[in-house]
Amino acid sequence: MDRDASLLALTLRQSIRSIINLFSPNLLFPMDIERIRAPIADDLQAVNTLIRRELYSEVALINQLAGYIIDSGGKRLRPVTTLLAARACGYIGDQHIAAAAIIEFIHTSTLLHDDVVDESSLRRGRKTANAIWGNQASVLVGDFLYSRSFQMMVNLRSMRVMEILADTTNTIAEGEVMQLLNCHDPDTTEERYMAVIHCKTAKLFEAAAQLGAVLAGQAHEEELALGRYGMHLGTAFQLIDDVLDYRASSAELGKNIGDDLAEGKPTLPLIHALRHGSPEEARIIREAIEQGGLDQIDVVTQTIESTGALDYTARLAAKEAEQAIACLGQMADSLSKEALMRLARFAVDRHY
Repeated sequence: MDRDASLLALTLRQSIRSIINLFSPNLLFPMDIERIRAPIADDLQAVNTLIRRELYSEVALINQLAGYIIDSGGKRLRPVTTLLAARACGYIGDQHIAAAAIIEFIHTSTLLHDDVVDESSLRRGRKTANAIWGNQASVLVGDFLYSRSFQMMVNLRSMRVMEILADTTNTIAEGEVMQLLNCHDPDTTEERYMAVIHCKTAKLFEAAAQLGAVLAGQAHEEELALGRYGMHLGTAFQLIDDVLDYRASSAELGKNIGDDLAEGKPTLPLIHALRHGSPEEARIIREAIEQGGLDQIDVVTQTIESTGALDYTARLAAKEAEQAIACLGQMADSLSKEALMRLARFAVDRHY
């Protein structure tokens, strides 16, 4: 990295730190995920126990493949969101354990399917399931996890929970198709890309938070407020993923750097750089999106840096995190509410 690029990288990190400190001056950088999990540590252990129990199948391949991806070191942010939301709403039962496990099963099934569609070979620092067992096994085990999540939903005996999760899974599927339509299309707009984020990623965060309020018997207004929290949280999380695709190391991020470009996905940094780069830079980015691959990764990365695309994306992510925190304003103070606020900050603070 040359001197100007290094200076720009330092400026971006300082900008993100300053934005985060606007709503948490005493926050240490980086945020410790374990501090976020602390109020629901026992609940999270119960979720992990339930996940392993519900994973069981008499079909050995299902146990092997599903166990491999479930145990692959994910941050469990979506089930953590459900657990914290339920406890922040004063819930004292145990159905939030099953709800959190359901959320994780849905998420994991989408990962298995995504890796097949994207032909990915690395996730969370390890080989993807499809790289080991093949596409057919990955898709079918993804289907198993998806259907198992609905078996577990029925056991909760809540039509409202079923309604939320049925709508969520349908929206996620729409988001996947929308992303497919955007692939290799350099004319994808910021609005179209944000619509994909909201459907494909943020919707499950929205459901995760909303379920906590539903199980706690909160009024409709509180349920919607927590849903909005989850939507903003998920959006911030995905936007920072876009930044990390060009900024983090493969070891930190757990996937191949530049994967989105290699797959011809016009993420927000690319869209911004295409709009603000020189005609020659725009031409190179358009070709990179249209053709996929990493032949021009150095030029594309330099253009992303010089146009401030990563800084722009990080600022939008910080704004989403701030909006998420604002959605918790009417909630009574508690350790779980504080952890939800920290979770929103973690979404933009993280480097992996």
